[in-house]
Amino acid sequence: MESIISKLIDTMIAQGASDIHFSVGMQPLLRINGELTNMSDAPVLDLETTNSILALLCGERIYKKFTETNEADFAYTHKEKWRLRGNAFIQKGMSCFTLRLIPEVKTLKDLQLPPTIENFAMARQGFFLVVGPVGQGKSTTLAAMVEIINTKRAAHILTVEDPIEYIYTQKKSLIHQREAGIDTVDFPTALNAAFREDVNVILIGEMRDKETIATAVTAAETGHLVLATLHTNNAAQTIDRIIDSFPAEQQDQVRLQLSSSLLGIFSQRLIPCITGGRVPAYELLINSPAIANLIREKRTHEIGVVVETSFESGMVDMNRSLMELVKTGQITMESALQYSPNPRGLQ
Repeated sequence: MESIISKLIDTMIAQGASDIHFSVGMQPLLRINGELTNMSDAPVLDLETTNSILALLCGERIYKKFTETNEADFAYTHKEKWRLRGNAFIQKGMSCFTLRLIPEVKTLKDLQLPPTIENFAMARQGFFLVVGPVGQGKSTTLAAMVEIINTKRAAHILTVEDPIEYIYTQKKSLIHQREAGIDTVDFPTALNAAFREDVNVILIGEMRDKETIATAVTAAETGHLVLATLHTNNAAQTIDRIIDSFPAEQQDQVRLQLSSSLLGIFSQRLIPCITGGRVPAYELLINSPAIANLIREKRTHEIGVVVETSFESGMVDMNRSLMELVKTGQITMESALQYSPNPRGLQ
């Protein structure tokens, strides 16, 4: 069984796939450049084989949890080099799971991301969010930021993840990585403990609940640089999601906290490139007096206009980013329109 797993993952890597899907009654599927394709030379999976592969990948403890709860997150290291993140679930009474390949930590230049991001990585305190739908490179961007800090600062970096994705080699910084459910009970518990661990930088793999968001905002106010992800579409929606996660009587206080602690919000999408692969398009909000005022005054619906008209201040709206990719011949106009939040404005 181990040889089967090894061959499948080797094929995944060789073909440049980001994900591999295992479902009973089907051949494994690869996601390449955003599109799903069959592994034509792989066998159709039966229930016994699927369960056996899953048990080997996630280990006895997590597999036991999966049999009890019908879902589980896990990580797997292939040939002591490649790291994969997995999620297992049940559908129609049968096991399914997905593996995502976690590439090596890359630089902002490698990722074709704006060098401005480095300024946020070097901040001493505040709240910076990388947002977007699933599979758009959020974790990869945060990993690049952590590596900047690791290379340039003697800081204590704490990551709280589920599961741990990128593994860092310590350089100038001390890096501790905690996995929810293994190294700590959950995200809020680990974040509250961080206040007593002399931490400078906190990376939160995903803000899933009010307690995690509340602790993150507090940490950003009390001398920590907090980097986090959220599954939202743009800067304005991100701010609304954070505020709306609190009861109505607490929201004014949260608005005040967020207006002062927020550094910026980076929303990204990976767009199919004309020459193959994918290239990022993005929106970058930088907190300014005007943005902070809109947050405090419950006028987040106006944030998009401020981002669009503040290019000289370093902000970038998604349409501008898409337009540059079209002008430089990296993506088609059709792709730009498909991914644009405002196609008419882009045209």
